[in-house]
Order: sequence, then structure tokens, then C-alpha cells
Amino acid sequence: MGLRMSESAKPYFAMVCLQFGYAGMNLVTKAVLDRGMSHYVLVSYRNAFATAAIAPFAFLSERKVRSKITFPIFMHIFVLALLGPVIDQNLYYIGLKLTFPTFSSAVSNIVPAITFILATLFRMEKVEMRKARCQVKVVGTLVTLVGSILVILYKGPFINFFRSHLSTTTSSPLAGNYLKATAFLLVASLSWASFFILQASTLKKYSAHLSLSTMVCFMGTLQSLALTFVMEHNPSALSIGLDMNLLASAYAGIMSSSIAYYVQGLMMQRKGPVFVTAFNPLVFVIVSIMSFFVLEQGIYLGGVLGVVVLTVGVYAVLWGKHVDDISEELYREDNTVLEAVKCCSRNSGLSIMPKIKEPDEDVETGKFQATEKESSLAVMVFCSENVNNDSRF
Repeated sequence: MGLRMSESAKPYFAMVCLQFGYAGMNLVTKAVLDRGMSHYVLVSYRNAFATAAIAPFAFLSERKVRSKITFPIFMHIFVLALLGPVIDQNLYYIGLKLTFPTFSSAVSNIVPAITFILATLFRMEKVEMRKARCQVKVVGTLVTLVGSILVILYKGPFINFFRSHLSTTTSSPLAGNYLKATAFLLVASLSWASFFILQASTLKKYSAHLSLSTMVCFMGTLQSLALTFVMEHNPSALSIGLDMNLLASAYAGIMSSSIAYYVQGLMMQRKGPVFVTAFNPLVFVIVSIMSFFVLEQGIYLGGVLGVVVLTVGVYAVLWGKHVDDISEELYREDNTVLEAVKCCSRNSGLSIMPKIKEPDEDVETGKFQATEKESSLAVMVFCSENVNNDSRF
């Protein structure tokens, strides 16, 4: 029982750890973007590091199970690279540069709501409003959305326990930057949610998720480089040294792309896209706590209330998904029993045992060899339905 509980807890533990990685990425990339690094260059190096990190594992572990890439699969990979590495990452970094990590992560909390809507439209998520668990998932998604809006629109009084210079030097972005960043972050969230939906669909046709993640990162590198050469007219912008820029690119590529794509793909196959994106609001919670205690920055009352509301919403969605998983498991078990009963009924209560392997002794060598023999006996298995029918005579 303890082993089963630990196995069931692994997806939750993996996704929570992944959110810590995303939170660290927000803080590190914000530092290099403020120092003047181009977000186009950062995205290009991020995907290059991601490809280099995950490619050896994909080559070694999936070389026997990797299927051929057809043209539809290639188009899926191309669009996945466009949605995730190119559109989402570039627009998210623009919004992050114009504002703060707490604000950008707060706006990104809309991703679970968009993913839930898209998954419902594409019939990846069943919504039966008569059932309590579905009602809880819908309400939890709405609560998460309300928490995000609360953080974005309401600040309230400033809370500062540390009285440090860090909190006083933190200034609010300009109104124009605020609105522009919100627009960029909303489009990035839509692109990121679409990425999850398409990734879940692609994994059903191409199940080698490590190889798929590698190809998405590689294709994203090529697309990002092409975009960089178009937007950055100076080719020297791609040159970075052994400094914070290289560290941020390596961290974002290895942690937030290669490892993240692998874990998300694994969880996508087991739990679906709604489960994966349900943890996204934790990034805002973690970033807020790190900014408050580690960086000794104050926080507004709206942020505190938003953390509480987001936590309640995430818990509600995960509870609904957990009950869904239990119901699906019970449904599969019932179907297995039902199929066995139907099979028994079709055979009129008679079930023939299949061929079995019995050891035969070789007279010359004295050794036993396994040979297939058909059982000479037919095992009579009577279902309860047949027994009832026979009892009438």
C-alpha cells in the first residue's frame, strides 16, 4: 500500500519540482534581460542548450522504439517549435523585461484556464457537469483565473517586514509598459496552452517523447536563429562570453526546456494536458515567496490574497483530476470483468485452455526441452448465467 501511494505521488512531486525550476528561470532571466541581453539571442541559446542536453539520452534510450517520422509528424514538430520555443518564449521574455517576475508569472496563470477550454473543445477532457468532480474542476479553474486577475488589477497596501533598500528601490512599470506587457503575456499564454494540446495529440501518434522533445528543441533552435538574424541586424549580438548571459541560457535550456519537456511529456501521456498546466500557478506562489524572503522584497496585499486564491484553485483542480483518475481506473477494471463474462457466455460455459509448454526429456542427452503441447483436457468453466439456465431442466 505504501509503494502504491508513493507511485501515485510521483507525478505531483515531479510537477512541483518543475515549478521551482521555472521560478528560478524567471529570476535569472530577468537579471540578464535587465543587463541588456536580447531576448531573441536568449531564446536561441536556450534551445541550443536544451537540444545538446537531451539529444544523447533520446538517442541511447529510444533508438529501438523510435518510429519513422512522417510528413504529418514533421509538421506537428514544426508547429510545436513555433508555438513553444519561438512565440511563447520570446513574448514571455518581452513581458518579463517590461515588468517583474511576479507580474509575468501572475498573468501566465491564465494558462490552465485556456488549456482546460481547449482540451474540452478537442474532447481531451470530459466535462460532465452533473458530477461533483467535474464541477470542482471547473470552479477550481475559475478560481485560479480570479486569483490571477486579482494579482494583476489589485495591489492594495504595501507589506514590508524587512525595511531594506531592495524593496524601496523597486518601482512600478510605466502604464504603457504595463498594458503592453499584459498583451504580450496573454498571447504567450495562449501559445503555451496550444503547445500543450498539440503535444498531447502528437504523443498519441509518436510516443517516443524524448526524441520528440529533442526534435522540438532542435527545430526551435533553427527557427529562433532565423528570427534573430531578421530582428537583430548586427550578427555580433549572438556572441556571448563566460558570464551571466551564458549561465542564464544554459539554466533556461537545460532546466526549463529539456528537463521540462521530458517531464511534461511523460505526465502528458499519463495524466493529460489539464493536469500538467494545473501546476502553473505555483510559479507565481514560489516567485513571490522567494522575492519576499530570499531577496527581502516587500509584497502588496493583492499579491498575498492572490497567492491564497491561486492555491485554493490549484488544489480544487488537482482534487478533481485525482477523482477522475480513480473513476477511470475503476471503469477499466469493470470493463475487464465484463469482457470476461461476455467471453464466457459466448463459449456456452466452455473455455478451452491454450497451448502450454511442457518440458520433454530427450532420451539421448537426458536434458529437458520445452515443447508446445496442446492440453488434452478441456476445462469446463460455467458462468453463473449458464448455471441458472441448466437448473431449470
